[in-house]
Amino acid sequence: MLVAGRYRLQTIIGRGGMGEVWRGLDEVLGRPIAVKLLLNDGSDASAEARFRLEAQTSARLNHPHVVGTLDFGAWEDRCFLVMELIEGDSLAGELTAGGPLSPERLAQVAQHSAEGLAAAHAQGIVHRDVKPGNLLSDHQGTVRIADFGIARFVDDPSGALTTTGQIVGTGLYLAPERAIGTPASAASDMYSLGCVLYHLSVGSPPFEASTATALLYQHVDSPPVPPHQRGVALPPAFEAYLLSMLAKQPEERPTARQAADWFAGGAWRGVPEPLPPEHWSGGGGGGRGQHRGPSQRGTAPAHRRAAAPAPARAGVASGAAGMDSGWNTSVHRVPPRRPGVRSSLRRHRRAAAVVGGAVLFVSALLAGMAWFS
Repeated sequence: MLVAGRYRLQTIIGRGGMGEVWRGLDEVLGRPIAVKLLLNDGSDASAEARFRLEAQTSARLNHPHVVGTLDFGAWEDRCFLVMELIEGDSLAGELTAGGPLSPERLAQVAQHSAEGLAAAHAQGIVHRDVKPGNLLSDHQGTVRIADFGIARFVDDPSGALTTTGQIVGTGLYLAPERAIGTPASAASDMYSLGCVLYHLSVGSPPFEASTATALLYQHVDSPPVPPHQRGVALPPAFEAYLLSMLAKQPEERPTARQAADWFAGGAWRGVPEPLPPEHWSGGGGGGRGQHRGPSQRGTAPAHRRAAAPAPARAGVASGAAGMDSGWNTSVHRVPPRRPGVRSSLRRHRRAAAVVGGAVLFVSALLAGMAWFS
């Protein structure tokens, strides 16, 4: 079958609610392609508009981690979309074929996916349906984001619900704010990506339920079970960062740009990060001089301590040369200062000032009472 006089359709490689995807050949340029054909059954009046929006949205993104759009048009009363052909499989297929991903592969998927999302978010585009089936991997392991069929721009007032009032997106990976009808945002995509990474590491999504309503309640109210409690040996730094992507509040999640940089820098392995300047200045009491790396379970990841994460590219700090630099977590503390003569005098002066202030307050209070009496 020849579409638009140049695209030779060969075999069907996928079907969905809106159409079917074919493997094909561009006979003009002589290159393999993927062609998505819209179903023409007249059952959904908005299908063509959504299909056209997908083409326009994805065409704005020219990025190595986003499936490229090559052409769009109509043929025999059916719209078609020509895309890059990714020789490989989706992450859903990779999970089915090989089971949970290794930490190394998972970090690669996280970095590539976050890179693609960062490019979309920079254009004001929210994907709204990040899931394993929409992350495609070629034979070299490069991951690309596909299917912008329900993507919306950030300022689109219709971004939360369809015309029938139903939430769009896949429930297993739906952000809490979207579960209650709030419009999608870049942070919503990051929550979905966190759910996907959790699924790929554990073998099942963070939340499952027998009904859609119960599933939405879990996204809103239930904390995810840490992967190590489900028998998954993720590096502690990786697990802490992954759980931060699943934060219930959107502002507590890392941005796509932060996540891409963090995974690219290798901090997920548990390598110590350089201390932020504020942890070295000010002196003060014993607690202020301590710093714990983000790789320690229960501590805040890098994106919460600073505006952007600092990838661990510096060498290991002095005194830690013999420590394991693999998945183990290293904790660096500034040694507490020994109290000297000056610090003792300062403490005595502060104590005297406090006692003196208390005496003056009581004296003033007694004098006032005597005056009124």
